[in-house]
Order: sequence, then structure tokens, then C-alpha cells
Amino acid sequence: MALKGRNLLSNLFASSRSKLTCTYKCGNGCFGDCENTSGNTYFGDLMSRRAALRAGGLTVVTVGGGAALAACSSEGSDNAAGSSSSAGSSQKTSEVKTEHVSNEGMQFKPVEPNTKDEVVIPEGYEQAVLIAWGDPVIEGAPEFDPENQKPEDAEKQFGFNNDFAGLLEHPDDENRMVYVCSHEYTTEPQMFPDYDAENPTEDQVKIGWAGHGLTVLEVSKVEGSGELKREFGPLNRRLTATSDFKLVGPAAGTDLVKTEKDKKGELVKGTLNNCSGGVTPWGTILSGEENFDQYFGNAKVDDKKAQKSLERFGFKDEPSARKWEKFDDRFDVSKTPNEPNRFGWLVELDPFDPESTPVKHTANGRFKHEAGNVHVLDDNTVVCYSGDDSRFEYLYKFVSSKKYKEGDKKHNMTILDNGTLYVATFEGNSKDDEIDGSGALPEDGAFDGKGKWVKLLTSNTDENKFESHVDGMSAEEVAVFTREAADKVKATMLDRPEDVEVSPTNNKVYIALTNNKYRGAAEGENGRLEDVKEYAPIKENKNGLVMEMDDDHAGEEFTWNLMLVCGDPKEASTYFGGFDKEKVSPISCPDNLAFDNHGLLWVSTDGNALDSNDGLYAVTTEGDNRGELKCFLTVPAGAETCGPIVDDDRVMVNVQHPGETDEATYENQTSHWPEGGDSIPRPACVVVWKKDGKIGIEG
Repeated sequence: MALKGRNLLSNLFASSRSKLTCTYKCGNGCFGDCENTSGNTYFGDLMSRRAALRAGGLTVVTVGGGAALAACSSEGSDNAAGSSSSAGSSQKTSEVKTEHVSNEGMQFKPVEPNTKDEVVIPEGYEQAVLIAWGDPVIEGAPEFDPENQKPEDAEKQFGFNNDFAGLLEHPDDENRMVYVCSHEYTTEPQMFPDYDAENPTEDQVKIGWAGHGLTVLEVSKVEGSGELKREFGPLNRRLTATSDFKLVGPAAGTDLVKTEKDKKGELVKGTLNNCSGGVTPWGTILSGEENFDQYFGNAKVDDKKAQKSLERFGFKDEPSARKWEKFDDRFDVSKTPNEPNRFGWLVELDPFDPESTPVKHTANGRFKHEAGNVHVLDDNTVVCYSGDDSRFEYLYKFVSSKKYKEGDKKHNMTILDNGTLYVATFEGNSKDDEIDGSGALPEDGAFDGKGKWVKLLTSNTDENKFESHVDGMSAEEVAVFTREAADKVKATMLDRPEDVEVSPTNNKVYIALTNNKYRGAAEGENGRLEDVKEYAPIKENKNGLVMEMDDDHAGEEFTWNLMLVCGDPKEASTYFGGFDKEKVSPISCPDNLAFDNHGLLWVSTDGNALDSNDGLYAVTTEGDNRGELKCFLTVPAGAETCGPIVDDDRVMVNVQHPGETDEATYENQTSHWPEGGDSIPRPACVVVWKKDGKIGIEG
């Protein structure tokens, strides 16, 4: 008999992520056998250390001896093994200014590490919750009542676990703006009283469907501050796991995506596990469908090739955690084998047309999209970058054959259907025999290298012409089974490539590589068993990296370096772009990225295990202060920092899964944010503004 109101999951990943998060966020994607079983060299085998001691011509100090990265572990493990033979002992100490002045945008007192059940912000700033799970979005929806939830109400209320955030100017009202966010996943044990995970009710499942998708919300500006207020308006909209989405591009209309209920293969019900995304220059929202495999049960089919493709995405021949397949056959792979192929795409939504049907761009490939971010070149070529957020997966870009036309949204919304999809390969600059696994630097003393983009697919949707660049695979197969296509061309495996952003000031590309505890894991542990190599100087990358890429955006070559080697700055092997490590905040597990109007990079974290809650950090990428990093805020216990949005007037973050700790249930909550008292925790959007002035500027 199933036990109600209990959480009996095992702890699967040694970071501050709870077992509850691992189960409901990604289907335990960071645990067990790796989805990528190809023989490709993964990124740790290629990375040199050049960038770790050189950035913009600066000479950098390493403190102490060579050591392993500080582990991103909730168990507080001390994995920093010193070595007197480290190359760090011969480095020159960087000159420290007597009076340091941070760049504009970073002139705030950093928030110290903490474990408080609140959003902690710098002195001189104020905050307010914009909207939380269950708040009405559509006029007429009831106020949230956790004891009396109904599917028809949930479809009109703010969804669960908001991730990506976008903020756009209102098309008709200068006193309003439009906030758009994705709802990545639902955590049913925390949502429902007396929840029985083995036997959810039909209403609970349908409320879960409504908790996914996207929200479009009109917000009003508060005069004299950066605060925003939620409003009802004609643009307000909820898209859920049952809303209509249109397939476009090389996979649309093919036998790979047709089902009994959609014999044309053109219209999909719903979008799932929408993680990060982007705002396009033409005013639409991109949203990546990430860990979609976890929603499907009974993934066993007779076709051996199809079965292999299911396994490449992590599908399992067992019931799903949420048991959705009990109430809709499309989530039962044995009954509807093509339904999984209709998820894992880059979605585009026009937030200014509430009657429009969002599209899924199949020319951009099918994988676990963390995001999709657009960069427009001087000749109006559009490049879209996206990471596949799983351990040992790949980095992709799409280069358009169509040109961006300012003011022509109809034309611009077809740009991502016409062009070429690439996957990245990386090469380091140091010899393999210089890597001994201790974290000691190689002779050249830095982490950097070069790389190439390999063609996978060219799409011309306007003329219905599609070309595969992968031997043995058709164009529609490359689109649907993109991971397998990338395997075939020997793409470089990375450590969870997540958000990818292009700097508006230097045009360089920045990539969050969150972590990968299985890099160099000892034999006998679950996961891929790979020894340390040149670019992975220590075992078990648990703190993550931020890579800086100087890309020939429309071309096929690039150079790269590591901007950040994350962790405790007291550890010798951490690196902060050449900046004095005694003057930076500790950071671990980078996830979402954003840029502000000053060109500063903002990094939010997911899984920080340096004895602190997750947070949002500002980083200088250029000049004398390159690598200076400050914590701007931290989120409540058990929560993840998502979004973010940073402009001159406000900082916005989506606070995802507050209180989502190992044994948390509706009856046993470990957070009471944002309402306090004995209330249940609610994912929400928080707005932060400076009491008197602009964000990050003194005076």
C-alpha cells in the first residue's frame, strides 16, 4: 500500500539539490547511467588551463598550492588537496589597489552567504513579491486556496515553479509592462494535502498539467521606484500542458511526429518542462523544453532503433513519477510511441497576440533545451545559441539564412525555421601528460583553446527543402534525434551546458556549465567513468564553470577561455577572471545568465552547496576589474534562483521551489516563504529596487 504524505525518495546527487528536486525537476537526470553512451571525448578531456591564469593581459595570483576544486556538496566535503609543487607557487601576486572602486552596476555591498528563509538583498534596497503560485492571472479566477484547488481554476492562475523571466515594454500603455515567465515543473508532494504518489487523483494530475507552461502578465509601474504590480489586462494569458502548439520546420508533418490524434503531425497539445529562454529583438519569447522525458511512462517499443533513441533521452520502461499516463494515453509511450518526439523543442511565443498559437521550431534541433538566446549581426544575420542541459551533452547554435527585418514580426518569426544548425567541438592548448589529476596547472598556466562548429542540418522551411549533413540520417531524423546526430559527428561533451548569453558590449558568448560530479568518477560509481584529462584537472566538477567564447558568430571557428572556475575563493584552483580572490563572493553551480545595461554579467545559481542558499551574482567581464564578482541577493532555503532580469530600475528573479528539501511534503513544509507564519511555500517572482537611485550605482 502506498504511503500518503511521505517522501521516501533516496538522496541521489551530492549537491544542495534535494532528492525531491531531483525527482520532480529532472527525473533524476543527474543520477545513474549517463544518457550519452557515445564514445566521444567529453569536455574535461580537452580543456587546457590557460584561461585560469590569464585574462586581458592580467597576471594572477593563486593562493596556496595547486588543489582540486572545492566540491559543491551539501555534506561539506573537503576535497581541496594541496600540492607544494603547484604552478601557483611561482605566480606573481597581482597589484591590489588601495581604494578599490567597483564598476557602475556593481556598487552595492555584497550579501554574505546565509541559510535564511527569505530573500536577502543589499543595504539600501527594497523588495516585493510580484506574483506567486496560484495568484489569479485571468480576470475572474479565484484567489488561491491550497485546500480547495480545482483544474479549471489552476488554468487561470499563476503556475508552479516559474523559471525564465522576460520583461517587455507594453505596446499600448507607457505606464505598464509585460512580464512573461515559464513554469518548469510541478512538485506534487508539496502542492496537495495527503498526496499519494502512487495513486494521484485525476484532479491532481490536471492541476499539474495547468501548473506547467507559460504565463503572460500585464504589470504596472510604481511611480518613484522600480516596483511593479500585477494587473488584469487583455494580454494576460496562461499556456499549459494542454494548450495548442504548432510544429514548424523539417520535422513537422513527418511520420516521426504523427499520432492517432494528430495524423498530420502539425499540432501538439502542450509544452513541458520549460526552463530558461530569451527575448528576441522582434519582441517574442523563446522557451526551451528541457527534461521532458520524465513525464512519460512505459517507454518500451518493438522497434529497436526507436527504443535506442528513447534511451538516448533517458526514457524508462516504468511508470512515470506523476502517473500522468493513467489519465491520458499520450503519456504512455507503449500506446503513443511518437508523442515524446513532439517535445524537446525551442518554443516561440508572441506575448502581444493572445490569440496566436505558439510554435515549436524543429530546425533548431530536439534535445533538452536549457534556453535559446538570439544575437543579431551587423548584416542582420540571426544566431541562436542553446545548451543541452545534461551531463556530457553538447552546445549548439543556429545561423539563419534569413535576415532580421526591424518592425516585421511576421517575417522575423520565420527566421528560426530557415538556416543551419551546428554543434560545437572544443580543443585545448596543453599536452595530456601535463595533467596529473591534482589540479596543478600545466606549463602554459591557463585554461583556453579553440573550437569548431560542425554542421548538422540546413532548413529552408519556406521552400520545404531540408538537408542533412550527417551520414546515414535524413533531415527529419537529425531534427528529431539531434543528440544522436551530434554523437555521430563527435561533438564535445560538456559539463551540463545551460544558459548561453551574448554580451551586448563585447559580443562574446558566455556559457554556464553548472557541474558534473561524474567527471573522473572512480570506478564503481554510477555514471560515465572518465579519467581526468587536460581540461578537467581535478576529479568531480561540483562547482561549475563559466566559459567565455570569442565566436565567429556566423562562421565555424571560435576561441574560448574560462572566465570563472567557481567555488570557494579560498581554494587555490578557483579563478575569477584574474581579479583578487580576497575580494569576491563564493559562488557555485552557475545556471542562468543575463546582461545589464552596463555590460555586467549576472549569474544565478542552482545547487549551491558552499553552506549557503543559492543566489544572484554580478560579474565584471572586461577592464581592470575583470572577474570581480559580488553576490547581490540570496533566495530562501531550498530554493533556486531563476530568471534573472536586471535593468537600471530593478532586479527581478523567479524564486523556484522554496522549501523543496529532502523530506518536504504539504504536511511537513521546511519553508514558509513568501507569506511567513505556518503558510505553505509558494514559488514566486520577486522585484528588487534601490530606495533612492539606480541599481548598483552609489549616491
